[in-house]
Amino acid sequence: MKMISAIIKPFKLDDVREAVAEVGVDGLTVTEVRGFGRQKGHTELYRGAEYNVDFLPKVKLDIATSEENVDRLIEAITGAAYTGKIGDGKIFVYELTQVVRIRTGELDNEAL
Repeated sequence: MKMISAIIKPFKLDDVREAVAEVGVDGLTVTEVRGFGRQKGHTELYRGAEYNVDFLPKVKLDIATSEENVDRLIEAITGAAYTGKIGDGKIFVYELTQVVRIRTGELDNEAL
């Protein structure tokens, strides 16, 4: 089993959700986060004053999946989140050692 974490631009969330659903994923967790990479933030004007915005709003998706779905999910997320501009995001894949569904007590792939 694997855990896929993807950091994407907020306006791409619906596109990515639809692409992930087409792959057959039943659920995911979405968290609003802030951060920066190569973008290094930007400057905004507010009431005539300049402000540096160091941390940009992003959305983090967490998806637990079987090993067989990993490549298809990465492809779906990459395709749906792509804009071709800096700040499109990153995808991280982690090893997932155990999953337990609290309601039924199912384990691992059955719990996904």
